[in-house]
Amino acid sequence: MAERRVNVGWAEGLHARPASIFVRAATAAGVPVTIAKAGGNPVNAASMLAVLSLGAEGGEEIVLASDADGAEAALDRLAKLVSEGLEELPETV
Repeated sequence: MAERRVNVGWAEGLHARPASIFVRAATAAGVPVTIAKAGGNPVNAASMLAVLSLGAEGGEEIVLASDADGAEAALDRLAKLVSEGLEELPETV
């Protein structure tokens, strides 16, 4: 299983708008991805309700994981989005 541990770069954490940005990117990744707080239970990263239920705060460590083919590149893209608190994921990343 491929995994990335990153700290949430959005000051407000994964709430409302940042969660929406993240869920859209996770859905577009083309592979199933889970997200969890460090030491917590993983949830579907493409589910807005599941991501909001994490209550991940700014600066808190989260774990992104997937065991699908092509997961490494998808996790790299999502980790960059989360750690840098980007408004959207550039196509060139």
